[in-house]
Amino acid sequence: MSQELFEKRKKLICELLEDEMYVPLKEKELAAFMQVAKEDREEFRKVLDALLREGKVQVTAKGKYIKPDERLLTGTFISNAKGFGFVEIEGREEDLYVPETMVNNAFHLDRVQVELLPGKRGKRQEAVVRKVLEHGARQIVGTYEQSASFGFVIPDNGKIGTDIFVPKERSKGAVDGHKVVVELTSYGDERHNPEGKIVEILGHINDPGVDILSIIRGYDLPEAFGEKVMNQAERIPDTVSDADRAGRTDLRDVQMVTIDGEDAKDLDDAVSLSKEGELYHLGVHIADVSNYVQENSALDWEALERGTSVYLVDRVIPMLPHKLSNGICSLNQGVDRLALSCLMTIDSRGNVTDYQIVESVIRVDRRMSYTSVKKILEDHDEQECREYEALVPMFEQMAELAALLREKRHKRGSIDFDFPETKILLDSEGHPVDIRPYERNVATKIIEDFMLIANETVAQHFFWLEIPFVYRTHDNPDPEKIMKLSTFLHNFGYYIKTSREEIHPKEIQKLLDKMEGTPEEMLISRLTLRSMKQAKYTVECSGHFGLACQYYCHFTSPIRRYPDLQIHRIIKEQLRGRLSDKRLEHYQEKLPAVAERSSKMERRAEEAERETDKLKKAEYMEGHIGEIFEGVISGITSWGVYVELPNTVEGMIHVSKLPGDYFYYDESTYEMVGQDTGMKYRLGESLKVCVDGVERMTRSIDFSIPFEEDET
Repeated sequence: MSQELFEKRKKLICELLEDEMYVPLKEKELAAFMQVAKEDREEFRKVLDALLREGKVQVTAKGKYIKPDERLLTGTFISNAKGFGFVEIEGREEDLYVPETMVNNAFHLDRVQVELLPGKRGKRQEAVVRKVLEHGARQIVGTYEQSASFGFVIPDNGKIGTDIFVPKERSKGAVDGHKVVVELTSYGDERHNPEGKIVEILGHINDPGVDILSIIRGYDLPEAFGEKVMNQAERIPDTVSDADRAGRTDLRDVQMVTIDGEDAKDLDDAVSLSKEGELYHLGVHIADVSNYVQENSALDWEALERGTSVYLVDRVIPMLPHKLSNGICSLNQGVDRLALSCLMTIDSRGNVTDYQIVESVIRVDRRMSYTSVKKILEDHDEQECREYEALVPMFEQMAELAALLREKRHKRGSIDFDFPETKILLDSEGHPVDIRPYERNVATKIIEDFMLIANETVAQHFFWLEIPFVYRTHDNPDPEKIMKLSTFLHNFGYYIKTSREEIHPKEIQKLLDKMEGTPEEMLISRLTLRSMKQAKYTVECSGHFGLACQYYCHFTSPIRRYPDLQIHRIIKEQLRGRLSDKRLEHYQEKLPAVAERSSKMERRAEEAERETDKLKKAEYMEGHIGEIFEGVISGITSWGVYVELPNTVEGMIHVSKLPGDYFYYDESTYEMVGQDTGMKYRLGESLKVCVDGVERMTRSIDFSIPFEEDET
C-alpha cells in the first residue's frame, strides 16, 4: 500500500467514526465500509494500528472502534530519573507534568493516553497516565556491569532512572565496562526492573570512537546505506548527459563560485553576481538533486527516513550516499552540473524587483573558502587578491549587496542571534586537542544573506501560486514567556514593548542592538532565544517570526535536507506545466507527513550534535583539571552558577562551593545572593574558576572559585 493510500484511509476512518450513526464498528465492519478486499486486510490492520498509536481512535473491550474520549489526550512520555515525567503533546505549548504516583508503568518515549488532573505543579498542568498505547524505546544504549549470576545495563540516557536487568545467558559475553545495545524484552513494573538482552557490543568504554558510536546508537542514527539504496546510487552517472542538459537554461558562461568551509565536500550552492547601474543581478544556483533522486525510489525513501544529514564532531552521517552528495550532486569546480537557479534583480535598497526560477546547467569557476574570501575583503591580503584577481570585483560587489540585504532585514525587524559556533579539533584517535569559537565573518555573512533572499523569493512565488508546498515557519513567542522575559529585563534597565496578544520581532531586535558590547549581551540573548518557539516545517505559510518575514522556505540545501529536495520536485513540475489536479491532490496528501517527519528528524540531529559536542568538551577539560580560567557567568539556578569560558566550554559551580556565605537563588532577579553578606553573583559577570572535576557520562564539568578569587 502506498503512503498516499495509507494516509487517505486513516483520514476516511476518522471521518467515518465521527458519524455517530455508524459507531461503534468492529474491524470487519470498518473494512466493509472502506471496501477493503480480503487480501488487503493485513495492510488495513496496519492503518488501524497507526490510528491507535496516534490516539486518533480507541478500541473498546469488545473490540469495537470508536472515536477517542475527549477527556483523554495522546502524547509521548518523557521520563525523569527521579520517577516523575512529562508528556509532550503535539500542538500543545506546555508539556504535562506526571507525578511519580501517576506514571502507571509508562517507560521513556512511550506513546500514552493521559487524563488531565485538576491540580498544577507551579504553572504546569498535571496529568495521569491512563494507558500505554505503544512502547517507543525498543533498544537502550548503556554500560554493562557484571554481577555473580546476571548483569545489568546502566543507560547512557540520564532520563531513564532504572537499570536494565540482563540474564547471564542473554549477555552475549559482555564484561564490565562494555558499551552495549540492550533490546528490551520487558518494561518492568513497580516491583521489577526492565529486562533485556544484549544485541550488540560496541566496545569498551575507553576504546577510541566508542563514545561517539554510543551516541549514534542512542539516537538511532542510521549509518550504512542498504544494498538496494547503494545499487541505485551506483547506477547514477558521474557526468551530466546531453539528454539532461536539454531544455535547460545554459549558465555555464556566467562567472560563479562556491564559498564554503575548507573541509566541506557536499557543495550544494553556488553564487553569481553582476551589476548594471544601480541594479544587482544575483544568481543563487542550487544542485538539482531531484534529477537523480526520483520520487518513491529506494534513495528517496531512505532520504525521507533520515530527513537530514547529521554533523557530528568526528563524522558526517549523510542523508544521501557519497556517490551523490560528493559526486554528481556536488557543484565541483570546472565541471558541468545541473541546478535550479533563482535569478534575482535587486535594487539599491535591497528590494527584489524581478526574478526568474529556472532549471539550469552551470559550471563553477572557482571553489572558494570562507577564509580566502575573508582575506580578500577584510584583510586585503595581497597574495590572495593576486591569486583570485579576476574574481575580486565580484566579491566586492557581493559584500555591498549582502550589506544592503542585511540592512533591509534589520529595518523590518529580523532578529540576528550572533552566537559563536564551536570548532572542536580531534587527533587521529578522536581525542579533542583544541576547542575554539568559530566566528562568522564577511564571507559567511555573504552566503547567509544570499541564501536567505533566495529562500524568501521562492517561498513567496509559490505561496501566490496557491499550490501545495513545504514552508519553514517560526511562530510568534508565547505571550506568557515574553511577559516573564520583560520582567527580568527590567532588572537590567531594559524595556520591551509587549502586550497580552503579541510582540513584534523588531522589539527583540532593538533589545539586542541596545545590549551589543555589554557584559550581559550573551546572557540576555540566550534567555531571549529560550523564550521563543522552535522553527519547523509546515504546509501552511504562517510566517517566520525570527526573520520578520511572511514567506520563507528551505530551498538551498537539497543534498542535506529533505524539505529542500521535496520542494525542488514541486518547483520542477510547476516549471514544466505538469502539476495536474491529480498531482496537486497527491502533494496535498503527502506533504503534511513530510513536514512532520522532517521537523522530527531535524530535532533528533540537533540533539545528537549537541551531545557529541558536550561529550568532547567534557573529555577536553579532563586534561585541565586543577587549572584556572577566566569566564563569564552564563546561567544561575537554585543549585549553582554556570560559567562559560572563552572557548565555549560551560561548567557549573555548585551552590555549596560558593565561598564566604550561605547563598540562595533570587528568582526575581536571576541572582545568587549571600544570606549574611549580601554578596551577589550576577549574569554576565566575569569570574575566575578552577576546574574541579569532569563526569564524562553526564557530560558535566564542575568548577569552583579559586582561593585568590575568594580573598578578593
